[in-house]
Amino acid sequence: MKNANSTAILRAQEVAYRYAGNGHTLPPVSLEVAAGACLAITGASGCGKSTLARCLTGLIPHLYRGEMNGAVWIEDLRTAMTPLWQLSERAGMVFQNPAAQMLATTTENELIFGLENLGLARAEIATRLEDVLAQFGLAALRKRDPRSLSGGEQQRLALASMMSRRPAVLVLDEPFSMLDGDAAADLTAALAGLAAQGMAIVACEHRLEWLELLPGLRTLHLTSPTTPPETARAMPPPAQKRAPFTLEVRGLSVRRDDTEVLHNLDFCAHGGEVVAIVGRNGAGKTTLLRALAGLQRAEGEIVVGGESPDLGMVFQNPDVQLFNASVREEILYRIATPDREHYAWLLSALGLERYEDTPPLLLSEGEKKRLALATVLMRQPRDGILLDEPALGQDDGHKSRLLRLARALADAGQMVILTTHDLALAAQADRLLLLADGHIIAEGTPAAVLEDTDACRRAGMRTPERRAGGER
Repeated sequence: MKNANSTAILRAQEVAYRYAGNGHTLPPVSLEVAAGACLAITGASGCGKSTLARCLTGLIPHLYRGEMNGAVWIEDLRTAMTPLWQLSERAGMVFQNPAAQMLATTTENELIFGLENLGLARAEIATRLEDVLAQFGLAALRKRDPRSLSGGEQQRLALASMMSRRPAVLVLDEPFSMLDGDAAADLTAALAGLAAQGMAIVACEHRLEWLELLPGLRTLHLTSPTTPPETARAMPPPAQKRAPFTLEVRGLSVRRDDTEVLHNLDFCAHGGEVVAIVGRNGAGKTTLLRALAGLQRAEGEIVVGGESPDLGMVFQNPDVQLFNASVREEILYRIATPDREHYAWLLSALGLERYEDTPPLLLSEGEKKRLALATVLMRQPRDGILLDEPALGQDDGHKSRLLRLARALADAGQMVILTTHDLALAAQADRLLLLADGHIIAEGTPAAVLEDTDACRRAGMRTPERRAGGER
C-alpha cells in the first residue's frame, strides 16, 4: 500500500500480534501512510482492527501483554524501541471506548491536560483550547465532568483532545460510531482539513459513508482466520410467549443539576414491537432508557398494567456491567438454576461459543456488547430489553444477528427499545421516536419519521447525502 509520490510517515511491516490469555490474534499486516493521506481500516468484528490501531501508535507492545512480530515505524522511530512518551508526541489515538481515556474532572481540563504535556506556552494552550471547544461544539460543556457526558459527547471530547495536540499521525478507532449526523459531518470536515495540512490519518470503522468523503481515501480490509463466518441460520425464538401488554409513559421529566434533560414526555410502547429512539448527541436518549429501566430518578409515571416494568438494559459502555472472570461466569452470574438450553442458545445466537473461558474484558468492544446482551437475556426480563447504541463495534453480519434476535423477542410478545445513530438500523424498527432537546418531536413508522426533513434537521440527523450542496 505505497504512495509513490510521498514518503511514508507511518509504516508497518508484517505486524502480527497474539494477546496473552485469549485466542485473539492479528494476522500479519503491512501498510504505509504518507503525510496528508487517509487510510480506512475495515473488517468483521473481532478481526483485529483495534489491535492494529494499538500497534500503529506504540500502545502495543508497551502497554499490552502478548507476542508481537514485525515492526512499526512512526517517522524515523521504531515503536518497539522508543519510549511511549516520545511516541505520543508524534502519534495519537482516539479509543473506541472514549471513557477509557478520560482523566480530568472537567471538559476544559481534559483538553488542557494533553496540551500541557506537550510543554506548550500558555498563550498557545489558550488558543488551541478555544479552537477545539468551538470546533467540536463543547463550549457549553467546558465545566462539565466528562463522566457525566453522553457517549457521543465523550467521543467528541476525546477527538477534540487528541486533535488539539496536532500529532503527525492520528489513529481513530470507530470515530463515527457514537456521533449524530451533524457531528459526523463536522468531524469529516476536520479530518479533511488536517490531512490537507499534512497529518496522516488512519480510521478503523464499520461505517464508511462519511470516511468515503475524504479526498484520496484508501481502504484496507482485514480478514482473520479466527473470525467465524456469519451464517444465515434462522434465529430460534425464546420459548415462552408473553401476553399482550402496553408500556405507558406519562409526564416523564428528568432533571440533572440545574438542567432538565427530559421534558414531560408522553408515549406508549407495546409488547411485540421493536422501537428505535434517535436524536443528536446529548438529546437525552440514554437518560430515557435509564429512566425506563428504573436506574434514573425521574418524575412522572412509567407503568405496565399499573406496575413498574421489568426491562433489562444493555449499556452503551459494556465495561460497566462486565466483572466476572470468564464469559461463562458472566452470563450465569447469580442465576441459581440456569436454563442450560437457553444459555446454549444465547452463545450461538450472539456468536460467543468460542469465548466461554475468555475473560470478558479481553474481548473486542463489539464482543463485549454482545456479552452484555447475553447477561441481560439470561435473566429473561418479563417485558423486554433496552439497548443503548447496540450497533457500536458491530459489523453488518452481527447487526443482522441483532435484528433477528430483536425480532424473535418481539414475536414472542416482548418489546425491544433501542437507541442508535445508525439510521439503517433504525429504519428496520417497527416504530421510531425522534428526540430533540429532551422532547419527542416526531414518532411513527421509520419511513414516515425519516421523511420529515424539518424534524430530522432539528434532531441533527444529517447524512452524507444531505450535506451542503448535496454532494456525496
